[in-house]
Amino acid sequence: SIIPKIALLFLVIGSISANAQLSPNFYDSTCPDLSNIVRDAVRAAVAAEARMGASLLRLHFHDCFVNGCDGSVLLANTATFTGEQSALPNVNSLRGFNVIDDIKARVESACPGVVSCADIVALAAVEGTVALNGPYWTVGLGRRDSLTASEAAANNDIPTPLLDLNGLISSFANKGFTTAEMVALSGSHTIGQARCTSFRNRIYKETNIDPTFASQRRANCPANGGDNNLAPLDEVTPTAFDGNYYGNLVGQRGLLHSDQQLLNSVATAAQVKSYTTDSQAFFNDFASGMVKMSNLSPLTGSQGEIRRNCARVN
Repeated sequence: SIIPKIALLFLVIGSISANAQLSPNFYDSTCPDLSNIVRDAVRAAVAAEARMGASLLRLHFHDCFVNGCDGSVLLANTATFTGEQSALPNVNSLRGFNVIDDIKARVESACPGVVSCADIVALAAVEGTVALNGPYWTVGLGRRDSLTASEAAANNDIPTPLLDLNGLISSFANKGFTTAEMVALSGSHTIGQARCTSFRNRIYKETNIDPTFASQRRANCPANGGDNNLAPLDEVTPTAFDGNYYGNLVGQRGLLHSDQQLLNSVATAAQVKSYTTDSQAFFNDFASGMVKMSNLSPLTGSQGEIRRNCARVN
């Protein structure tokens, strides 16, 4: 009978379209000004607060590492699910939602019901990086927004600052990244800030740390209290996307336990040292890694939806 063959054909076509490649030109006819809208909004936000560039990059990373780049990280809790914003890596630290909401409002005004929140997050990440003099990467578009979010998945999948080198390697390998890609993507810590609670143990108890650096950090991160006090991940150029993060590691001035772990194998230490003298190689490797991250398990075609409000399903 021809009917099973037709059914099989539709099944194959369906699976292909569900995994369709994202395209940078996806909105060329339906929302041609999208890139300019996102760029203008992000530049204004970063000009008002440089840290926002790092916050938007991190928002994209935390979205993509949990069930793919599907905008699930933006969903507020509901009666039926507790979302990713309540997860330990995100609560009291993930930010930039207001900027995404602002961009979404501008985009909805220009082309209502067309652009997903997941795509806005992906575009905002690259623009936030470029605004701090970091590399540009081409963002494929056409993601759809998820219908739910999972606190448990976020707790399980997002790497913590307490991981040792093997833990970092495993966490990224679980998402298809090589160890070299993990080292390059860790360079996102050339910008942004961390809370005292994330690095207290390192500055008080670890020995692979420059004593002067540890002492400086203790001044604003007491042994007890001050959990939300902030320190720059790169103390030298905290608001410039550059290779200084890697130089800090060589000098044992990595702020997080997980940062300093990158020196704990011959291969990763060699890569760290190479980036201290070749920032262009770092930029190229970082951009390649971000393209790969932005392609993690997107919803496409008829999957998911285009949210009207990024914080809740339609």
